[in-house]
Amino acid sequence: MLDIKDFSIFENHSNFDFKGFLLKIASYWKWFLASLIIAFTIAYQVNIRKEKIYAMQTLISIKEESNPFFTSNTSLVFNWGGISDQVNGISTVLQSRSHNELVVDKLQFYIDYLQQGKYNLVDCYGAVPFDLHIDKSKGQIASTLVSIKFISENEYEIRIPFENNSVSLITYANHTYSETAVQPVEFVKRYKTGEQVSLPFLNWKLEINDNPGFYKGNEYFVRFNDFDGTVSGYRGVSVSSDDKGGSILTLGMQGTNKARMVAYLNATVKMLIKIQLDGKNQFATNTIRFIDSTLVAMESQLKETSNELKSFRKDKNVYEIEVGGAKVSDKIMEFDVEKDQITRKIAYYNSLKGYLKNSVDYSRLPAPSVAGIEDPNIVANVSKLIGLSTQRSEMSYAVKSDKIFKDFDNQISAIKDVLLQNIESAKSALVYDLSLINAKIGQAESTVKRLPEEQQELLKIKRKYDLNDNIYTEFLQKRNEAEIVKASNLSDIHFIDPAKDIGGGLIGPKTSVNYVLALFLGTLIPLLFVFAIFFINNSIQNTEDISKLTQIPLIGVIGVNKDNINLAVFEKPKSALSESFRAIRSSLQFLYKKQQVSGAKTLMITSSISGEGKTFCSINIATVFALSEKKTVIIGLDLRKPRLADEFSFDNKLGVVNYLIKQKSLDEITNTTKIPNLDVILSGPIPPNPSELILSDAMGELIEELKQKYDYIVLDTPPVGLVSDSLELAQYADVTLYIVRQNYTKKDMITLLNNRVKRGELNNASIVLNGYENKAKYGSAYGYGYGAYSNGYHEEEEKRSFFRSVLDKFKK
Repeated sequence: MLDIKDFSIFENHSNFDFKGFLLKIASYWKWFLASLIIAFTIAYQVNIRKEKIYAMQTLISIKEESNPFFTSNTSLVFNWGGISDQVNGISTVLQSRSHNELVVDKLQFYIDYLQQGKYNLVDCYGAVPFDLHIDKSKGQIASTLVSIKFISENEYEIRIPFENNSVSLITYANHTYSETAVQPVEFVKRYKTGEQVSLPFLNWKLEINDNPGFYKGNEYFVRFNDFDGTVSGYRGVSVSSDDKGGSILTLGMQGTNKARMVAYLNATVKMLIKIQLDGKNQFATNTIRFIDSTLVAMESQLKETSNELKSFRKDKNVYEIEVGGAKVSDKIMEFDVEKDQITRKIAYYNSLKGYLKNSVDYSRLPAPSVAGIEDPNIVANVSKLIGLSTQRSEMSYAVKSDKIFKDFDNQISAIKDVLLQNIESAKSALVYDLSLINAKIGQAESTVKRLPEEQQELLKIKRKYDLNDNIYTEFLQKRNEAEIVKASNLSDIHFIDPAKDIGGGLIGPKTSVNYVLALFLGTLIPLLFVFAIFFINNSIQNTEDISKLTQIPLIGVIGVNKDNINLAVFEKPKSALSESFRAIRSSLQFLYKKQQVSGAKTLMITSSISGEGKTFCSINIATVFALSEKKTVIIGLDLRKPRLADEFSFDNKLGVVNYLIKQKSLDEITNTTKIPNLDVILSGPIPPNPSELILSDAMGELIEELKQKYDYIVLDTPPVGLVSDSLELAQYADVTLYIVRQNYTKKDMITLLNNRVKRGELNNASIVLNGYENKAKYGSAYGYGYGAYSNGYHEEEEKRSFFRSVLDKFKK
């Protein structure tokens, strides 16, 4: 039946021992020191091996530039729009794939130029003494280091270590990959500078640049990288607008090679200027393209009418013929020119209408002015339509948002609707004007019919020639104007500060950050280790643990037996360890006096499990009693696992077992030791029934007989947590010492001890903490750590090296 005392396990609720945790941390100071040394060493190695990181910037402004040749007198009307939303558009273009493809291809930044540094390969772009001119239409070995070593000023050696039977090739003309077969050996071949290299896996010409410096004997490496991967890396150019001016942009890059970043930043801006200027000239370009196609047709017509006029004038007096119809001819010419202008406008409107209905790309529309249309609504809307179409085409490479494209499409659709309405209204007016001019031409032609036939024929030919000549001349004039406007255009993007290496710019590696991180990790890792030990380890650590778990008194603390001798009190009587046992002797005498024990006194020593130091404590407590000139005897009652014989170098053939089975007398089993006043009774041969022997009447007779001969009787018993023998022997003990070992005895064992004491199974129990070592204190490891104050009172201990300590622990 369960006793109510069995539930005393719930009486003690352990809280977080902050003081104990701090002491535990301090006790592992060597781990913290080692961890910090390792962490700082790693941080140092990272700092000296990591390449330096630099930051480069360039500053540009966006300002609408008007064309100085674009005046009201110019017959061509162009509408450029404004700079609204240009900043966002330019920021998008700078980070777009299509834009960076152009820049990377122009600079050939898919080629790495490397040189062996102290710890690794470093980017030496801008510092190599040569230029590579590759054949883009042929394959280059991909992603493999190609060694270039200069044997002399005009001869170099190529080395490529082939590991497989084939290598991958990249052709930069179309960015495609292929493979070619090679021998799996190191390829070595020499070439002259300027000589064409034509290999299945390399196609280039290496030429020394203008300022090569000294390069004989130097070795460089080149590597051909994936084009798309290189472009993706350069799309990370940072673009930010100035808070003080919304039209000012700062472009920035970070990397290890300042020359490469300077070249790229300046090239990307120059490419942007070119693209923006080409877009700005799109209107003029479209107009010139339209005029050129028209001039080709007009030129053949003009040549045909010119030949016809020459043929008519042959063998005729043209002057006499022309006199009669000169006035009529001039009149008809005016009407024809006016009719041609109206016809061209109507034709442009018809063409524009069909283009709006059947096409989706409006970037190639010619200017309305080329047909003589100056309606501001139509001119402005065509200009907007061209601009939106061009911008949408450019953004298709960089923007993946359907919403943005939908907005563009909505704007384009709205402008188309307005333009179609404008076209219908303008055409109706032109058709009316065309009917009027046709009527006038009809009246003039009726007058011509009254002239002689030769005059009529001359007027007909000349009329056709003059009209073609007039149109051709007008188109030439318009083309010249368009060329002037295009040539004099200015980009809206301007350099404020081009990228330039003026020294400095270093932003990394963050050495201080690495050291701070090393300090943090070097402290955190062992701290987590100690924290895990503190919460996972359920063993007794110090006297505070015992006081929290039980009300049973703690009468002594025994330090670590660093000398590994069991007769510690006898061998080193002045040591701190010996003083610990003397303190226990004093406490025991107080307990005996308190219980009014007279005559011989018995002491039972037990523990929870094996290895907690029962026998060691039994021997040395008995020794301090014996050295105080008291007749003392130790009885080895651990019949299952005897150890007492080994400690005194005795033979365990005779002992308690022989007495209990009536084979031997007390004198025959008693052994005299080299320690004065101390005798030892061993356990004897291991019996098959140890519990029955201890329960026999002979056990009581043995104790009574011993009391007649000795002042102190020390019972070295088996662990109470493993067998019940000690509980049977408790009836013979005046005092019971329960041995607890630091960092070995589990806290749950103290709870079991409480239960046994409360049930009366153990009498007059007290606790001794064995193997205690307070690593957090820098003095004595024994007792309560008097440190330097113990000098002169205890025997000085030999200081051992760290390796000696580790060796001793390994032996244990």
